[in-house]
Amino acid sequence: MSDTQSPDIVSPAPHETYRVRYPLRIRRLTVTRVVELTRSMIRVTLSGPDLAEFASRGHDDHVKLFFARPGEETPSLPTFGPNGPVFPEGAERPIARDYTPRRYDAAAGELDLDFAVHEAGPATAWAMQAEVGSTLHVAGPRGSMIVPDDFDWYLLVGDETALPAIARRLEELRPEAKVRVLIEVGGAEDELPLASRASSEITWLHRGAAAPGEGRLLDDAVAALELPKGEGFAWVACESDTAKRLRRILVEDHGVPKQRVKASGYWKRGLVSYHDTHDE
Repeated sequence: MSDTQSPDIVSPAPHETYRVRYPLRIRRLTVTRVVELTRSMIRVTLSGPDLAEFASRGHDDHVKLFFARPGEETPSLPTFGPNGPVFPEGAERPIARDYTPRRYDAAAGELDLDFAVHEAGPATAWAMQAEVGSTLHVAGPRGSMIVPDDFDWYLLVGDETALPAIARRLEELRPEAKVRVLIEVGGAEDELPLASRASSEITWLHRGAAAPGEGRLLDDAVAALELPKGEGFAWVACESDTAKRLRRILVEDHGVPKQRVKASGYWKRGLVSYHDTHDE
């Protein structure tokens, strides 16, 4: 995988993923709209002058959201220097969570963030209480991983937390692309309309009363797949242990090259804050 500081450089070779980097800053944004998409997903639309020059070219980019600690009115925010973030001396670090930019409209000056609400964490609590005029501090993205659109097929696998990235990827794929999608949610009430110009086959897996990350619905579904011939790219995001297992199934059982699988743990059972990418 290549890396560049310029967001305008194209992929250097067929089927090669690459990264672009962006200047890192914190933006103070204002809520302009709150929509309940499903019983388990809330969309918050943000805007403000600080949104100028925002960039996000990867469907699974993440921004960092900062929240005040109990007893504080505003979070103690860092500044960014050549060696990374610098926090105010003597102050407690703010609560921070990673989220996917679901939609950025430069012309309208709007940024959409979708919040899965199956767990009651600080970000979920904020989203459930957010109203027009509420403020949120947002940093990033630090960069984007660009997956080229010249693969013969794509596989997208995830749970509720992956829905914003999956939905965004489906919207971005070219009409000639072929994509298979597996999504685990609680039930039919948690399904979202997913638009795509690509040739897509979408399967919703309902876990019912089981806790998120508890069962092996995704394991069984991925194991049973008949992947198309040709060059493909598989993207996975869900509970961390599940993501590790799915990557192993894709590489060892289906023979997908390691460099053609990106598997991320967007959360981990028992932990309140977690995000990791499983490359090995």
